[in-house]
Amino acid sequence: MRQAFDIFCAAIGLILLSPLLAILALAIKLEDGGPVFYSQLRVGKDFSGFRFLKFRSMVPDADRLAPLTTRSDPRVTRVGKIIRRLKLDELPQLFNVVKGDMQLVGARPELERYVQMFRPQYAIILVDRPGITDPATLVYRQEERSMPVEDVEKHYVTRILPYKLLLSVEYSRRRTFISDLGIIFRTILGRDSVPGYSDLATGLPETRRNLGG
Repeated sequence: MRQAFDIFCAAIGLILLSPLLAILALAIKLEDGGPVFYSQLRVGKDFSGFRFLKFRSMVPDADRLAPLTTRSDPRVTRVGKIIRRLKLDELPQLFNVVKGDMQLVGARPELERYVQMFRPQYAIILVDRPGITDPATLVYRQEERSMPVEDVEKHYVTRILPYKLLLSVEYSRRRTFISDLGIIFRTILGRDSVPGYSDLATGLPETRRNLGG
């Protein structure tokens, strides 16, 4: 029932947002003539791979240089800066939901290399499909702002991803249909806190720093 609900909502969302999607696609194409979408192999349910979609917000083939984005990353395009700030680059993931690769609420899908680093946590999370949003996604909404210019990957795998996974695992154990609706509405409204989970996150080193603690 949850998957049917997700597919229905994603399909309706794609229909209602189609004018905006068309405008964003045109803006991306006109800026540099490159592809509109960015596709990358991510790990999904039961550790199976799938193609993860986003609107392209960086120069073509940017991920060949580095897999992670830093503050003021020069690879981000002018249009990309806008759509990343507003999280509009994530909208094509509604196609992933319709295809059944993702769900609306769930831990964000990751690259194989990072999944293998934290396989015990992902063994819990990936009994279900990864999602567009969850408490960790909201709490770490401004994740890029904390990323250093150097040692980006080390910072990500030691100071960010472990704590995001703690929140995602905790939510996977507590989640209900009603709590999922709350996460969806908080995401739409651009909130960066979740009752219970934000309090939990304030005890985590990287989150405390991001929140000014």
